[in-house]
Amino acid sequence: MLNRLVSSVFLVFIALTSILFFFIALLLRLISYPFDRRLRLLHLFTCFWASCYTWTMPAWRIRIEGREHVRKNMAYVIISNHQSQLDILIAFRLFFHYKWVSKIEIFRVPLIGWNMALNRYIKLKRGDIESVAQMLRECKMHLDEGSSIFMFPEGTRSPDGKVKAFKLGAFQLARDKKAPILPIVISGTNKALPKYSMNFTGVQKIYIKIFEEIPYAAFAHLSAQETAEMVRQFIIEKLKVMNEYTLGGSCRITQRMCL
Repeated sequence: MLNRLVSSVFLVFIALTSILFFFIALLLRLISYPFDRRLRLLHLFTCFWASCYTWTMPAWRIRIEGREHVRKNMAYVIISNHQSQLDILIAFRLFFHYKWVSKIEIFRVPLIGWNMALNRYIKLKRGDIESVAQMLRECKMHLDEGSSIFMFPEGTRSPDGKVKAFKLGAFQLARDKKAPILPIVISGTNKALPKYSMNFTGVQKIYIKIFEEIPYAAFAHLSAQETAEMVRQFIIEKLKVMNEYTLGGSCRITQRMCL
């Protein structure tokens, strides 16, 4: 009962604050676009908007590492595992510039989806060959403009936290543009917000880490499939270590600390 009440209050809080934040985002887009065509300021505001929800949820004990591995003004293909809807909120806590690739349904969500369109994030309709081709064209355009691209190559959330097979689009993109790959690993979000659930699950540890970039030279001799498997194995290895921190993180909300 307590967990459902917390979930309900939190969702109402998101809905109400999103009204205010969207109109701020719209105003910022109108003001900044003439001198900020990559929409860096709007993206940073979106990072703040999303982070408000993790800052105000004390049950989510979030550990962030590796920001020093992000080079200023470098356009990366960012690759992450995908455990939960919460991954997106957690990734916004990193506060550096990128464009999301997201399924088209999210863009239809009032306020939050509208803000994604304002940011010129990239739509993808699953299973549609033309949509995939359009997505890759837009990704290349943004990379050429100097914006990184953030993708979940599993394509959808893992139901059990294990890293599923990677789709090849992100790795073909990195090869075509000779862009470095920036691996990010997320652990614990599947416990905090499981797939197919919006229920609060008590105090949880969450861990997100940016690892050193993989330069183009490291995969120039590999096919897209070989590159995908190399990065997938890297993420699986790092996730095992990070899970040692988060797997002990589940406890009741009545407990004061869980670290």
